[in-house]
Amino acid sequence: MARAVVIGAAAVLALGIAGCSSKSTDNNSGGTGGGGSSLTIAPLVQIDKDGKEVASADNSAAANPASDGKDKCAPQTIAMSGPLTGPNANLGLNIVRGVKLALDQHNKANPNCQVAVKEFDTEGDPQKATQVVPTIINDSSIVAMIGPTFSGETKATGQVISDAGLLSLTPSATNVTLTTNGWKTFFRGLGNDGVQGPAVAKYLAGTGKYKKICVAQDNSDYGTGLAKTLTEGLGPIADPSCSVQLKAGDKDFSAAVSKLASAKPDAIFYAGYYAEASPFVQQLRSGGVTATFISDDGTKDVEFTKQAGDSSKGALLSCPCGPAPDKFATDYKAFSGYESGTYSTEGYDLTTIVLKGIAAGKVSRPDLVEYVKTYQGQGLAREYKWDAQGELANALIWMYEVK
Repeated sequence: MARAVVIGAAAVLALGIAGCSSKSTDNNSGGTGGGGSSLTIAPLVQIDKDGKEVASADNSAAANPASDGKDKCAPQTIAMSGPLTGPNANLGLNIVRGVKLALDQHNKANPNCQVAVKEFDTEGDPQKATQVVPTIINDSSIVAMIGPTFSGETKATGQVISDAGLLSLTPSATNVTLTTNGWKTFFRGLGNDGVQGPAVAKYLAGTGKYKKICVAQDNSDYGTGLAKTLTEGLGPIADPSCSVQLKAGDKDFSAAVSKLASAKPDAIFYAGYYAEASPFVQQLRSGGVTATFISDDGTKDVEFTKQAGDSSKGALLSCPCGPAPDKFATDYKAFSGYESGTYSTEGYDLTTIVLKGIAAGKVSRPDLVEYVKTYQGQGLAREYKWDAQGELANALIWMYEVK
């Protein structure tokens, strides 16, 4: 279930990851759709909590995992927990490659402080995660974890992780309630759905293009939480008579398509992941529904454009994650053979923070938790500074468009 990797000179040769049968392209570089057209997921605008456009932050002073090359420590191990196989594996693979890139840059520059990663595959499933996480917390060599990845698996395991005193830095779990459980070791590395839902709702309302939006959601903690905050933010624009409930794992959405076709909305917002979003939008288009398809960070992945093909064209996608800086994207591709994707920069940034803690002599679980509590610094994706609940002090949202 887990494997330890010390990322160094031979890293590229060691980067084959189970469950990924072919190389994917960047979320911002697109894939070849089923209709044969090359599609891209292009950044459109960054917005604040009020749905207003804001300029991108300067990341030129972002923390560097290589530091000054003088770090000293006994060999250390961190964990990465998330989906490395399964229907939404690409979201986890994006992260673990970012983790490995940060470790590779650090270990090459700091021969006297080598840090390895053990990978744990949960498939993003809460039940599987409850079987995997005890192995992580019982491994005394692991001093910190990047993950869990999805909201459902985080909800199912957060308390035992906190009880074990293990630092848990999630690059992607966005359900609002995760930071309301009193967990002492959980820190969210991006904005939550309480920010994303209202911000996107205000942005959509502000465009003046949409008078009627139908909200669809899957039955995951992520989908239900995001749909709730978005619907509340949309107010009268969200028509409750055409809201639809989908199930993770379903592939036949004929009943939902029929309902939405009859409703004739200007747009449909889907809260969920790309594994269902892809066939859903295909069936909407086949069913004659031409409303703008809008979705979230769970859908914002190259696999959406690859699986949905031309049906994904024109879709709007929101994410509390920004586009990868050029140098990072180049380094990521050279190191892994893959384009950077959703949450790649978050995986890299959060690993860098752990490395800075280790370099400062914080090599026990309690010490690393305390280090992160008071951490403040610029990363590639954003500035990282957490409040007492483990939420970022400032979070922004990006809108993307499939072209």
